[in-house]
Amino acid sequence: MPDRVVVLIVASGAAWEPPALERLGDDPGIVVLKRCVDVDDLLAAATAGQADVAVVGLEAPGLDRSAVDHLRKHGVRPIAIAPGGVTLDGGRLRASRIGIQLVVTDDDLAALPDAVTAAETATVVRMPRGAPPDGPPVVATASPGRVVTVWGPAGAPGRTTVAVGLAAAIARRRRRTILVDADPYGGAVAQQLGVLDEVSGLLSAARLATAGQLAERFGSVQRGIDGHLSVVTGLPRADRWVEVRSGSVEHLLEVAREHGEVVVDTGFSLEDDPGSEFGSRPGRNQMTLGALDVADQVVVVGGADPVGLSRLARALVEVRELDGSRAVHVVVNRMRTTLGWSERDIAEMVTGFARIAGLYFLPEDQVTTDRALVAGRTLAEVGDSPLTRAVSRLADAIAPVESVTGS
Repeated sequence: MPDRVVVLIVASGAAWEPPALERLGDDPGIVVLKRCVDVDDLLAAATAGQADVAVVGLEAPGLDRSAVDHLRKHGVRPIAIAPGGVTLDGGRLRASRIGIQLVVTDDDLAALPDAVTAAETATVVRMPRGAPPDGPPVVATASPGRVVTVWGPAGAPGRTTVAVGLAAAIARRRRRTILVDADPYGGAVAQQLGVLDEVSGLLSAARLATAGQLAERFGSVQRGIDGHLSVVTGLPRADRWVEVRSGSVEHLLEVAREHGEVVVDTGFSLEDDPGSEFGSRPGRNQMTLGALDVADQVVVVGGADPVGLSRLARALVEVRELDGSRAVHVVVNRMRTTLGWSERDIAEMVTGFARIAGLYFLPEDQVTTDRALVAGRTLAEVGDSPLTRAVSRLADAIAPVESVTGS
């Protein structure tokens, strides 16, 4: 941190602003660069890259997890000022829900200069997510589950079919499993499972994440499928991706993994929108990129035909460029003898494009998939078949029974 700490401040007309400015002005190691009009003005000022710290009222309109993520992205450390009537612990809890670690109450502004100049370390007290301000902390009762992100290139290789089948196969092992539809181009998980509720679980989760309430109200964004499987339904229309603010999907998956195993269905594109960093609106593909970033395991799905394999090869290169250290599970879907090549031939084709943790083949089984789609059921629910057995083997490899955790 430089010799003089450069500060942005936004109080939204709160009475604590004048005494706070006085306290900061008395410290020779601090310079206030700008008094921002509102949170949007603060985010624009932070983008310039000249500030180190943002002092912002905890009640400022627009202060949410997305705004905090934007500040941190541009190297600005946020400090929240809790209003009168809120205890320090209560303020810390509310701030922690949107990602702010340091809190000063407005009746103790003498502590503000030290908070501004102090390094943000792990010694800062963090309140657990979801605990009521005046209640006891939430104690985890089980180890977090894993996040498995299912991705694949354009051309409908079967991402959703694999994601739904994989989630159902893990759930059949009597493990709590949450299936999340995070496709920014309009999800199909709800339709596959016959869920007709028009309320989008993803949009509800995004709103709760923005408000810092997702952890405590996570149950409200899920739709139960059976005793062990639930789904967070996706976008009802493709154009509503703009309502999912940056960081919302990542936060959703982190909360979901506290409740069990998580399987995520994503979009096809990994192209990052270069203009998204200049405003609060995320790029469309940030939902997919965020799901891949959080993932413990990545499953890449491709078709077995010549076009599908060509797209799969390019997709594996994209994944390698995104994170070359990660080994991915590759699923070749709709494998059939009429194509004229063997599993060994395909293995030789895809080897070398990325680090591969495992290669799996799902046979073409139109009868089983049609029966499941028409009935709004999972593959496993419509009976035994070569496809359901292949998906079960995939689940064994990705989430072995002996190592699966959950509630």
